[in-house]
Amino acid sequence: MEFNHADLFEGLADAIGDRTALVACDADGVVRLTYGELDAHANRLAHHLAEAGVGPADHVGVHLYNGLEYVATVLAALKIRAVPVNVNYRYVEAELAYLYRDASLVSLVYDTVFEDRVTAAAREAPTLRHRVVCGGSSPSAVRYADALSSSSAARGFPARSGDDLYIIYTGGTTGMPKGVMWRSEDLFMAFGGGNPYGEPRATPQEVIDAARASGGVTMMTTAPLMHGAAQMTTFLTWWMGGTMVFNRRFTAAETLRTVERERVVTVGITGDAMARPLAEEIATGEYDLSSLAAISSTGAILSGAVRERLQTLLPNVMIIDSFGSSESGYTASGVEGSTPESGLRYRPNNAHIQVLDESLRPVAPGSGVIGQVAKSGPIALGYWNDPEKTARTFVEVDGTRWLLTGDIATVEGDGTISIFGRGSQCVNTGGEKVFPEEVEAVLKGHPSVFDAVVTGIPDDRFGERVAAVVQPYDDAPATADLDAHCRARLSGYKVPRTYAFVERIERSPSGKADYRWARKVAEEA
Repeated sequence: MEFNHADLFEGLADAIGDRTALVACDADGVVRLTYGELDAHANRLAHHLAEAGVGPADHVGVHLYNGLEYVATVLAALKIRAVPVNVNYRYVEAELAYLYRDASLVSLVYDTVFEDRVTAAAREAPTLRHRVVCGGSSPSAVRYADALSSSSAARGFPARSGDDLYIIYTGGTTGMPKGVMWRSEDLFMAFGGGNPYGEPRATPQEVIDAARASGGVTMMTTAPLMHGAAQMTTFLTWWMGGTMVFNRRFTAAETLRTVERERVVTVGITGDAMARPLAEEIATGEYDLSSLAAISSTGAILSGAVRERLQTLLPNVMIIDSFGSSESGYTASGVEGSTPESGLRYRPNNAHIQVLDESLRPVAPGSGVIGQVAKSGPIALGYWNDPEKTARTFVEVDGTRWLLTGDIATVEGDGTISIFGRGSQCVNTGGEKVFPEEVEAVLKGHPSVFDAVVTGIPDDRFGERVAAVVQPYDDAPATADLDAHCRARLSGYKVPRTYAFVERIERSPSGKADYRWARKVAEEA
């Protein structure tokens, strides 16, 4: 009766084995696998890992672009009760060495294009004893194809449980990455419980029966699988008996070609960084997007200007802002009409979501008291190898365990939650708090601004001042024009005092802002 991701996928492979589970697209073509074929593929890799000495609770790094090999490695690790660990493919040698050590990786499956970085980082990772390389060969690794060809496609794995561990590494833009630890069953429940449109499924068999009865939906995530939201979207698609579609890496044109070819119904994106280039490409009018019913943004909020343009281009498509984190799972959806410029408001998806005040008591609706968003119920266990951060983030109040998300908010009279921004990114200028998301959204509404990231930099008088790093469309606009644009829409203390113009805003592959980079650029300006 316990929910385990590997058990559930095997149940689906038995029930709907002939249905397409995966479509992976890259420069070499398109790979299509049914549930049965993907299960057999993952079985082969799982047996190889087990024969190489990888066992229950061992950590297996996944250092790959999107594709068949990524999802097969995650499934293979889960099948033998090992723990898949996502690795950011943009990390340089020092960052990789830190993650390999911090995560206590025993095995690593990686793309040959990362060979030099992997080899250098592996020298500083004493626990890493086994590697599998995809797309090439290495004297220090087993070729992926050889790992498969030498192993059985049958199952024969030990029994699993809902307590099996799943780790999602997150962060790195404001500090070193951290591994979020989940019980498998809690993770399943936190991301929809097998049924994102209603009550969680009561038993694993209900998940399988519902998937069998469904017609199957074709979904696509544009974010890298190295981010938890993309991994969970993949599983959620499978729990609904659907087909998950990936491109190796994101480009707007290739995304839209794939939507057209595969008749994709739902696309997952990450904020303006993906929505804006998609809107520009859609405006060319070259694509048949008649299958598309919904675009869902997670991990970064759509600005009002970009959302409006996307909605104008796709009037019959539902555009959704979803709220959550690697520690909390999916928690809420945006209220219609809310934007960073006008005020972000979310409707919690269950009673486990609260705003807690400084005394860790729930904020009364309509009181105007500001606190931080917290979640109880199915939440992460804590952070791997970091008991201090775990103790700060996960607290117990009157017998209830809460995750403190760090999102600053209040509760409106109708029960909706108004989000001001992340407390960790808040700029304190002369005692006034400025949340970067609001200022970023206003800047991106200027016709000359393609992208913007707002941060705080030291100021002798006010402690911090608001600074903006701006990527213009063409020539940089005059700072006086940006100042006037902001002052017409923001209180004076929120208006940037410093501007830095760059050719390209640095973001993570999923589209999240890199605030460490932005702060450095702004300080230099």
